[in-house]
Amino acid sequence: MLSRILEEELNKQVNEELFSAYVYFAMSAYFDSENWKGFAKWLRIQALEELTHADKFYNFIIDRGGKVELLPVEKPPKDWKNALEAFEEGLRHEQHITQRINHLMDIAVKERDYATQSMLKWFVDEQVEEEANFSEIVAKLRLAEDSPRALFYLDHELGKRDKS
Repeated sequence: MLSRILEEELNKQVNEELFSAYVYFAMSAYFDSENWKGFAKWLRIQALEELTHADKFYNFIIDRGGKVELLPVEKPPKDWKNALEAFEEGLRHEQHITQRINHLMDIAVKERDYATQSMLKWFVDEQVEEEANFSEIVAKLRLAEDSPRALFYLDHELGKRDKS
């Protein structure tokens, strides 16, 4: 059984994950409109991954006897100056999500809720990967910033991402 505070915070995290999906769908739409199909595809797949994260939290709340409360999802931004600005925002967003996961883990540890700690361990590890992915893309975009060829190449490479 979930404590009231953990149930409330896990519901907030469902909202955070849904907002993450919104952000990455918005970025994907931006890149589609700018004809950067590889960036768009990479971010669309990222958005779908965020929906699976929301689903994991949703199911966990249910499995622990809690009640899911879907909160309003904030409208995401829709325009960026360039690819670098968009992916820097994505990195900042993932750092925010890491802070949220750490906050949830702090509560679970304080409450000695071992089941929640176990579930959150997957997200702790996942956030290392998420931040690393965005950091790598940001670093490459910084190198490519003044080179259209490099941007086209990076767009092509990111377009190879599959759903797995």
